[in-house]
Amino acid sequence: MAAEGEYESILCVKPDVNVYRIPPRATNRGYRAADWKLDAPDWSGRMRITAKGKVAFIKLEDKVSGELFAQAPVHEYPGIAVETVSDSSRYFVLRIQDDNGRSAFIGVGFGDRGDAFDFNVALQDHFKWVKQENEISKNAQLGDSGPKLDLGFKEGQTITLNIGQGKKRDKPRPQGTGGFGLLPPPPGGKIAPPPSSGSSNHNTVPQTGGTATACLLELDSSNSNTVVQSSPSSDLWGDFSAPASSLPPAAPRPQNSTNWIQF
Repeated sequence: MAAEGEYESILCVKPDVNVYRIPPRATNRGYRAADWKLDAPDWSGRMRITAKGKVAFIKLEDKVSGELFAQAPVHEYPGIAVETVSDSSRYFVLRIQDDNGRSAFIGVGFGDRGDAFDFNVALQDHFKWVKQENEISKNAQLGDSGPKLDLGFKEGQTITLNIGQGKKRDKPRPQGTGGFGLLPPPPGGKIAPPPSSGSSNHNTVPQTGGTATACLLELDSSNSNTVVQSSPSSDLWGDFSAPASSLPPAAPRPQNSTNWIQF
């Protein structure tokens, strides 16, 4: 029974419901609505489903006066208090009880399938809530009875904290000229020296005569070799040459000189 002091809540109300007197069930195959006198119900009225605590009550009342005709306490669903029939979704079998504890089975039916659906859902939602409440209470009891975690220090127990140790400072990276952050050369690397003047690709023709007639030519970068013969009588400088009177006397030509350049 529900505990005293708990309030009663209304889960569902249906204004039209029919009650049938059903024959005893002969086999275990279940109830069939076709075995009832569906065209001549034994009673008609309204149905009101209430809940008090974890117990639901299906009350059959008069439409006008509200007088109670019968009620069926439901402790679980689905269960023996409310059963479905095998041949229809609009009819159910209820186990009603009086104040003396006597019980009987009656058949109830709805004219609309929507009313039957609401009746079924109202009971399912209530007992789903009951199941959740039972799980919460069970978990709370297990939490209270279980061992508690002790995080306190035992006698003589100490801990050591290292604060500010073990951190390595990052070394500053060397900055290049101008602050652009150039990377240093790789270790072990060598920089090749600049090419000497003797290994140049340009060939120079030595002077074979005096300074007035000597000609210094530079060859092009294609490494071509050209021999130029100098003559005392040729004037390669054109109009830009100095007067002959201002030039020093020409040196004698060596006898063993050659006009070909040795490579």
